[in-house]
Amino acid sequence: MSRPSKAIFLISSLGLLAGLSGLPAAAGPTGTAWGYNSYGVPGLIDMPGAFGREDGELSYGVSHFQNQTRHALTFQISERFSASFRYALLYNIRRHPGGTVGPYRYDRSFSVQYRFLDEGSYRPAFAVGINDIVGTGIYGGEYVVASKTLSPQLRASLGLGWGRLGSHGGFSNPLGVLASRFKTRRMRTSDGLGGSFNAGEWFHGDAAFFGGLEWRPNDRWRLVAEYSSDDYAREDGAAFDRRSPLNFGVDYHHNDRTTLSARYLYGSELGLQVTYALNPKQPRMGSGLDAAPPPVVPRAGLAGQSPDLDDSALIAAVRTALDKEGLSLHGLARDGDTLRIQIGNDRYPIAAQATGRAARALTGLAPAHVERFEIRLTEKGMPVSSVLLRRADLEALEFHPVASDLMRARTRIADAPQSLAPNGGHFPAFTAALEPYVTPSFFDPDSPLRIDAGAAATARYEPMAGLVFSGRLQQKLAGNLDKTIRPSTSVLPHVRSDGYLYAKGSDTSLTELTAAWYLRPGRDLYGRVTFGLLEQMYGGVSSELLWKPQNSRLALGAEVNWTKQRAFDDMFGFRDYDVATGHVSAYYQFDGGFMGQIDVGRYLAGDTGATLTLAREFDNGWKIGAFATLTNVSSEDFGEGSFDKGISLTIPIDWITGKPERRAINTTIRPVQRDGGARLSVPGRLYETVRGQQASALDASWGRFWK
Repeated sequence: MSRPSKAIFLISSLGLLAGLSGLPAAAGPTGTAWGYNSYGVPGLIDMPGAFGREDGELSYGVSHFQNQTRHALTFQISERFSASFRYALLYNIRRHPGGTVGPYRYDRSFSVQYRFLDEGSYRPAFAVGINDIVGTGIYGGEYVVASKTLSPQLRASLGLGWGRLGSHGGFSNPLGVLASRFKTRRMRTSDGLGGSFNAGEWFHGDAAFFGGLEWRPNDRWRLVAEYSSDDYAREDGAAFDRRSPLNFGVDYHHNDRTTLSARYLYGSELGLQVTYALNPKQPRMGSGLDAAPPPVVPRAGLAGQSPDLDDSALIAAVRTALDKEGLSLHGLARDGDTLRIQIGNDRYPIAAQATGRAARALTGLAPAHVERFEIRLTEKGMPVSSVLLRRADLEALEFHPVASDLMRARTRIADAPQSLAPNGGHFPAFTAALEPYVTPSFFDPDSPLRIDAGAAATARYEPMAGLVFSGRLQQKLAGNLDKTIRPSTSVLPHVRSDGYLYAKGSDTSLTELTAAWYLRPGRDLYGRVTFGLLEQMYGGVSSELLWKPQNSRLALGAEVNWTKQRAFDDMFGFRDYDVATGHVSAYYQFDGGFMGQIDVGRYLAGDTGATLTLAREFDNGWKIGAFATLTNVSSEDFGEGSFDKGISLTIPIDWITGKPERRAINTTIRPVQRDGGARLSVPGRLYETVRGQQASALDASWGRFWK
């Protein structure tokens, strides 16, 4: 592309946005990006835009053009803030601009974007972003971008970039007026270990303009033209020939979740992209496929009920009614005109729904003189919450248009530190199941994705309330986790980096065999002691104490473990390595479903430090979070990645199937698994065990009470 052509395109874009201050905001969707760029960032083709996606959206995209393949997982954390994790396969890329060309490499990086100013009637939206915020720096770049909706079909964006986004058509950094150090940027001659922030380089060095136009003739199609400020110095002349800064693309929205994109890039290459997006706030099955709840039976319809609640026939009738709803009766008692029951819930992921179904069932069985129902919710045999409600409210509000709000206003939820007498006939209890399992492994340099799949037999035996024996036996049927050939090079004890050897050891694995005791040592206190084979790699004993009041945002916990490393190929054997670990933890629930957690203590390799976790949780059980651990292990001793970090996903199965189910799919995505900052995995940790049954969780999902 000639210099005059470049100038005309840039001047046209600048002039267009300069005139936007005189244009009113267009009708139609003005707050949501129309697509994702090739890096998984809401934007144009290669360049970002200022609009974000719909709040809560989670997307996965794969883009490819000559010698470049990028996988991107992007989460719209809030209406203004989004973050992406990217995994790229790069062929024929230079180690640094002007350096030697390597055959291929895998690169992992994170990026963030924040919209600090919304679009107004005459004002564009403005956002700031950082690419490769923690990584090798291959995609390192920062930007400020403005986007404006000109009409329901047309948008324009103009940005100023640094780093890679300031490498084509660059000029002296305008931030140099603040401090001269902004004018220079250190060029990396080596990618090093990766995992460092390198904040001293952000917004430094030359800057350059980028921009583009988007046209949507209808909801299915989007056409994009952009001017890119990335000169692809590592790739140009090696991976492909960059001949022009202009890119052109077309998107086809196959449906609400899937978008197909085709691009013509840099005057020489064709590119393709597929993006799949979903929103945890929008269940696949709408309101669900639950069976209808039992009807509320007014007392006028009752006849012949005995007022003697010690009658075994009445206890049996309540137990049968609850069993039909997937609930278990642990205890039943009467206190004057109050009927108290203690229940277990193995079916409903939302405790409010279990509470409502239990209350409905009682209306058809309780003697007519009973005025109030107290329903005590338990978890692992421990009483957690007491829900006290009036029978008359159940009878009056069942079909009221705002029944949920009125019922909650008239219901008292409090702590339930004591159990009712265990006369419900539930204990001893035994359950068993056979289910499929999938175990993925990410980012092995020889094979970025490895998977084992097979069948898992699980069993649980509860001889009494609070005492739980459980086990899990897995039989591999297919997979390639055992094909890993890279031995650990860690200088630390190999507490996690030898994990692949367990896949090589045997196709049959006993991943859990434990005895656990759960108890309530005092008001707002919960306790746990677990002994046995705690996870695939470790056995030992773990003890925990949690302070978690009903309506408190804050919870505090402490855990102490002694653990020994298990043998690679022997279900009951152990290796020589043992270690005492433990953490003190603080948990805090912020507004909007955001949750923070910090754990401070000793890790499996004997290192000490802290883990910070930030997550967004949805009322239906979805949870998306990120964590980072820093310990007294240096970056050099830690190895590739510099420190432990990753992304965690919890996907409730009932969100997929529409049928009530308490199980969930839990996945942790780490850029690299090393030994520093490695923590023991213990089943049944208390915070996640109890908080879903407490007042704060019941309040958040009380709309399910009548479902």
